[in-house]
Amino acid sequence: MGRIGNIKDRKAKQDSKRAKIYTKLARLITVAAREGGTDPEYNASLKTAIDKAKAGNMPNDNIDRAIKKAAGDAGGDRYENIIYEGYGPSGVAVVVEALTDNRNRTAGEVRHAFDKNGGNLGTTGCVSFMFDRKGQIVIEKNDAIDEETLMMAALDAGAEDFIAEEEAYEVITLPEDFPAVKDKLLEEGYNFIEADVVYIPQTQAELQEADAKKMEKMIDMLEDNDDVQAVHHNWKEA
Repeated sequence: MGRIGNIKDRKAKQDSKRAKIYTKLARLITVAAREGGTDPEYNASLKTAIDKAKAGNMPNDNIDRAIKKAAGDAGGDRYENIIYEGYGPSGVAVVVEALTDNRNRTAGEVRHAFDKNGGNLGTTGCVSFMFDRKGQIVIEKNDAIDEETLMMAALDAGAEDFIAEEEAYEVITLPEDFPAVKDKLLEEGYNFIEADVVYIPQTQAELQEADAKKMEKMIDMLEDNDDVQAVHHNWKEA
């Protein structure tokens, strides 16, 4: 199936969690605006958060409300980015990105998700060396897209790699080149399924059916947590 998995399954999962995703994106936008100002032209973090929200089909009204919340709530809760690392069933490597105003609460909930599903939370650095931090843009294949044209546009914009998967194209960049490549492809009219800086596994692990079910439940528990922004792993999903 390739590293990016089944596109229809990914879309269905995103649709089922749309409200939850919007809540997390709104928090990301509010925190970025509160810390760096409400003008995305002068706040790169805010621009990235807005672009991520638009890629996730978040309505403009929701985006505007999240920015206004920052402007009117300068003394609100203070959030911090925290990375958790651990092992899923059969030692699958897992990296969890969180944005929280209460690290004790979040750490406890993340640990519970690991423990309940045959995994365990590890220490900083225990699995992150098994991943590469990269910009990743996923574009669904369709008849309107010429593969070579897209590949050249991506590489000319500064992409590091271009991969043609079964159902989609994957554009890989260095983290610092991600904004420029993303903006260039948007200018040229390409629509993204996903576009973000992520942890890409260097190798992938396969799981037996029982452990695969535990892994799915663990990912669902983590993604249902409002504090969790992203879950990365090296499980080779069927």
